[in-house]
Amino acid sequence: MKVTMLAREYPPYVYGGAGVHLKYLSQELSKIMDVEVRCFGDQDAPGESLKAKGYGGWEKLKGKKFSPALQTLSTNLLSVLDDFNSDVVHTHTWYGHFGGLLAKILYNVPFVATCHSLEPLRPWKEDQLGRGYQLSTWVEKIGIESADRVIGVSGLMKQDIVKYFNVPPEKVEVIHNGVDLNKWKYTPLSDSLKRTYNIADDYILFVGRPTPQKGMEYLVDAADKIPVQIVFGAVGADTREYEEKMMKKVENKKNIVWIRKLLKEEEYVQLYSSARVFVCPSVYEPFGIINLEAMACKTPVVASAVGGILEVVIPEETGLLVEPGNPKQIADAVNRLLKDEKLMKKFGENGRERVEEHFSWELIAKKTKKLYESLI
Repeated sequence: MKVTMLAREYPPYVYGGAGVHLKYLSQELSKIMDVEVRCFGDQDAPGESLKAKGYGGWEKLKGKKFSPALQTLSTNLLSVLDDFNSDVVHTHTWYGHFGGLLAKILYNVPFVATCHSLEPLRPWKEDQLGRGYQLSTWVEKIGIESADRVIGVSGLMKQDIVKYFNVPPEKVEVIHNGVDLNKWKYTPLSDSLKRTYNIADDYILFVGRPTPQKGMEYLVDAADKIPVQIVFGAVGADTREYEEKMMKKVENKKNIVWIRKLLKEEEYVQLYSSARVFVCPSVYEPFGIINLEAMACKTPVVASAVGGILEVVIPEETGLLVEPGNPKQIADAVNRLLKDEKLMKKFGENGRERVEEHFSWELIAKKTKKLYESLI
């Protein structure tokens, strides 16, 4: 059996959870079937059971605020032009859904669409794409409604898919995100990394894109009430305007260190591991793979009670949940943990145990292959 994956993100160009998901899912699936990835970029990785090729959009489509949406469609067109000999096509986010629909029509293969987020729930993207946001919303709609099977990365994501699209519930399957348990494990912070970014002995951590979705501003607003250093690993802003807004907010916060550089994966592992608390202040989070990464590194979590986070972080067992957009609750939850070493250790141990039991990529790959088999 062979699958072709269509997506925007794939190594070395990964900036969000969808890219992390595809990286590990394709690796694990390739152990039990053939996998081909067609993505955005210049990748050229021929292999035995796993190969990848990048495609670029048409240069002539540049120049307008909505150009990225048009370039996405052109990249999708190019990605389905190459010979296609897979048994199924599997897309990730709206960036690949149009190509998946084309492959279904042109090559007569089953079409699976994974939703990592939904455009109707991200209205702030209009600031990024202009009217291109209406185009991306339309592409997502026709892709999801045309797919033979839709995957939601959480139970709440499934509910949103059924709510916003004309898709019967039985057509939507929940398959969670995962984490590489061999890579994401407790690894102390190296002296060199600590010196390079002036990281204190005691710090809490945020990792994510500087975007309204991630709620970074609410952690900044809570900073004055948090007695330890706050480290931001935040790169890949959706808009320059939002990033500049955050930079201005951070200017006068003496306990914030902002690492505005994409680090190596092993460096993020170290940052997670030595953080006393990991904070996920998102206002919209279909799953929140960053919480899994923190839990795998035995770090207690303070996260917003939204979306898929509710299926990952168990309150009073692996972390604490707070109201989204509430800086006071964030500060109170963080401080409660900082004052209780025993509770932090308990949450950290429980978090690692939960990840091992429910969120391994081996388990997720088997579920995904089984779904393919049901369609062929």
